[in-house]
Amino acid sequence: MRISLGAVSRPLESLENKTGSWAVKVPEIDVDRCIGCGECYMCCPDLCIEMVKFEERRFAKIDYDYCKGCGICSEICPANAIEMVEKVIE
Repeated sequence: MRISLGAVSRPLESLENKTGSWAVKVPEIDVDRCIGCGECYMCCPDLCIEMVKFEERRFAKIDYDYCKGCGICSEICPANAIEMVEKVIE
């Protein structure tokens, strides 16, 4: 008998499943307003946000291949630097 205690059965399995196509809206970051606090990074359930450093500043960057568009990052951002926008279908 096999018991699964979570949605991912093997480590890093979710990296194989790009779920970005599920999104209707996606977060758009205004890097001029981003204060680099990392709140969005820590609250993202899909682990698709990373904090990057550029010219002495830290800001959030989204990996849209894995973003499902839940909007948690937009709600949690203390600087109101993340806005949910309609996804452009390519």
